[in-house]
Amino acid sequence: MFITHELPAQIEKIQQIEVEGFGFESFYKNLKSSKKKNYLLLTKNPDAVFKKIKKDLTVIKAAGGLVANAKGEFLFIFRNKKWDLPKGKVDKGEKVKDAAVREVEEECGVKVEKRNERICKTYHVYEMGGELILKRTSWYHMTVKGSPKLVPQLEEGITEAVWIAPHEIKAKVKNTYALITDVLKSEKLV
Repeated sequence: MFITHELPAQIEKIQQIEVEGFGFESFYKNLKSSKKKNYLLLTKNPDAVFKKIKKDLTVIKAAGGLVANAKGEFLFIFRNKKWDLPKGKVDKGEKVKDAAVREVEEECGVKVEKRNERICKTYHVYEMGGELILKRTSWYHMTVKGSPKLVPQLEEGITEAVWIAPHEIKAKVKNTYALITDVLKSEKLV
């Protein structure tokens, strides 16, 4: 869903939704029976609309990384039958940037040499125990020394952790989440 103050250049595959009377919970429930993939809320004040949506959801903070090795390859994990980037929830009292490093190290068995600037934030919604959750993930650039052996964290459902060359990334995004594609696009990797 796009919440914006102006029409995007590409509108033929976007369903516009009226802001007046919009309720996120009913919108979310109707997604399951909809064939549309992209929706647009056009409003003069996108921040206020997003703030109202967040108020009705439980927000969970998460952090992760786009990790490069010395060969210029990137770290990908395979979890829940999809290719993903390592990420996880921020613990209470933990700084988001510290959580990003911790999660990468735990999920892949590597030592992060350097955490660089934040790439972007992504948002996605899911249901847990009948409650709608909005997960806000902060993504960071990271590097490791050399090209270390990866150890997937099986107890987190990660069945593979691999180094992927830049020219192989397009094949992986055919089976990933839209928000991962957004992170990779922001870095011009797809």
